Amino acid sequence: MKINLLLLLTALSMSLLTSKVYAQDNITIVAPSSEAADGLNLQAVSELFAETKNLEEFEKALNNPDEGLNNLDLDGNGEVDYIRIVEEVAGDAHFIILQAAIGKDEFQDVATIEVEKNGDSYNMQVHGNAIIYGENYYYHPVHIRVWPIFTWIYRPVYRPYHSRFYFGFYPRWWRPFHPIHRNVYRNRVVRYTNRNTFVVKPVSRVHVINRVKYKPRTSKRVTKRVTVRHNGRTTTVKKTKKVTRHRNGNTTVKKTKKVTTKKNGRKKTVKKTRVKKRK
Repeated sequence: MKINLLLLLTALSMSLLTSKVYAQDNITIVAPSSEAADGLNLQAVSELFAETKNLEEFEKALNNPDEGLNNLDLDGNGEVDYIRIVEEVAGDAHFIILQAAIGKDEFQDVATIEVEKNGDSYNMQVHGNAIIYGENYYYHPVHIRVWPIFTWIYRPVYRPYHSRFYFGFYPRWWRPFHPIHRNVYRNRVVRYTNRNTFVVKPVSRVHVINRVKYKPRTSKRVTKRVTVRHNGRTTTVKKTKKVTRHRNGNTTVKKTKKVTTKKNGRKKTVKKTRVKKRK
């Protein structure tokens, strides 16, 4: 009888263990797909948004070198890009765009904060731009709260915020500075990332925002770098596109694709360049 009972308990334990393993195998892990994403942690951005009073204060805190939240260098010029805030509003839907100023009249959308209101309830998400964070990269609040910034943007008389700053014209308190190593950056923003206010998901849950007329801004100067790790091998694909306009009116487009593979301490790089001239 004792032996049968022992066998029964063992079988039950194995069954529970198998079910746990099976459950773990079906967990969806969402991670940014480019190294550029290491320069701006969207969980930290989400936490900062939730604790600031208005969008002007949010933009200042986002770019403040003392805060150290922005470490983004999209064009690879060795200087952190200033991120400006531009807002579009349609009814009770607010579309807040984070744009990196990387050239004269040239901007790259980094992420959007999408907020909608239905009666007394709110819904929101932070959506990473696909070029930088990959497809379907969202941060959702675990529990929606009436944060101070909600009260501000839903005032009876409210004008959408549009930053007046651009490349070469910055606030007096801001100067271009060099990015830090990504490991140092991760330690710097841990005060935000160790919270549990927001969680990353592969799906959108804000729908009314589609009413907003939004035209994404994408710069040709942005370097797209994607790193994939599989079976001990790391593959990094770096794509660049350079457009040169000549005085005679012709245009030269230079596209470069650089694939670097690392495995067992060995490194192999293949580089392909295509140049097209247009009249």
